[in-house]
Amino acid sequence: MNHKLNIAISSYRSAPFGGGQGIFIYELSKALQALGHNVDIISGPPYPNLEPDINLIKSPGLDLFSTFVFKERLSLFRNKKNKSLEDWYEFFSTLLGGFPEIKTFGDRLNKLLSNSSYDVLIDNQSISFGILEIQKRLPVLEIIHHPITKDYKYDLEFSKGIIQKISKWRWFSFLKMQKKVAPKLRAISTPSFNSKKDIAKDFNVSSNNISVIPNGIDFQKFSPKKNISRYPGQIITTASADVPLKGLDFSLSALAELKKDFPYIRLVIIGAARAGGHTERLIQKLKIEANVVYKTNLTKEEIAIEYANSNIAIVSSLYEGFGFPVGEAMASGIPLIATNVASIPEITSTFAELIPASDSKSIERSIRNILSNPSKYQNRADEGRKHIIDNFDWDKISKSYESLIYRIIHDFKC
Repeated sequence: MNHKLNIAISSYRSAPFGGGQGIFIYELSKALQALGHNVDIISGPPYPNLEPDINLIKSPGLDLFSTFVFKERLSLFRNKKNKSLEDWYEFFSTLLGGFPEIKTFGDRLNKLLSNSSYDVLIDNQSISFGILEIQKRLPVLEIIHHPITKDYKYDLEFSKGIIQKISKWRWFSFLKMQKKVAPKLRAISTPSFNSKKDIAKDFNVSSNNISVIPNGIDFQKFSPKKNISRYPGQIITTASADVPLKGLDFSLSALAELKKDFPYIRLVIIGAARAGGHTERLIQKLKIEANVVYKTNLTKEEIAIEYANSNIAIVSSLYEGFGFPVGEAMASGIPLIATNVASIPEITSTFAELIPASDSKSIERSIRNILSNPSKYQNRADEGRKHIIDNFDWDKISKSYESLIYRIIHDFKC
């Protein structure tokens, strides 16, 4: 019989309300704890929301990306007492346009775990030099949702002018480190077969070192709400501000056309707008300010209510390593329009309207079809929820992680 483990889960940032990292940390720690294991989370800011019995160990760093104002960043740096080499590196690298958080978190984590009593470390996508040092002393499972080379590719593609391209090159300079580290990691888990293929190719990793374990979906919180009526014309999507990878531009362009025939239509965006940024300017150019609503810092329960209020969900991503919004929309039992790219078809199967990426006309046409025949698409959405329950249950998925962890520990000792 396998014994219960002391597990550390690390994550360089774990925002509870935006992006998938905080969601993943919360769900994985909860699921492993439910199997009887002791779980600690080690995270940089922003910190995750966790179950009450799970211990959070903060690895603060400087949190320089909580602001983009130089004076405020300088103040954060000055106010840090007992500055370490990591603090100095983090400040000056950020000053020069880099994103040093991943490297400095890994270095701090290596020091923090220098005398560790944990049985295993599960690291969430740091892929840093510090992780390689830890791997010499402790079994490590590295979670890579997808290679960030994909983000870099699309950010470059949508950059305008040489200055923007240089800025992106500088920001993504941490990829050099990740490409050196990834091939040396002994055990990697990823949530889709598409991501496995891309990690093997872009990071030059042996496929034998990569396991595929899908993410689970909380289909109890994300569920149809019989006591909530759908808001006429409401469509929902999730998108980080000005991130080309999410393909929000194409949904906005479709909305501008649909507005002519459906003046009451509105798009709820789960995410934050960047003041004066590309997306804000596009909304103004398309004259759809009255038809777009941003909602940010929502709890999981509040997001589930927004889904229940909506008639259609859109995932217009150009790439997804897994895509929690895909599964959450399906679990909520509302018709889904999603791009037929990367891992998305692995999640949706035949239960969504799959369309080409970067195609606002396909988004527009699909929305028109659903609005004109809601009962047909609702039947498919109901089947889609059953598909999520059958295939993306965290209780089952946690057992796959547990088996992989025991194997990693055994291999480490041999």
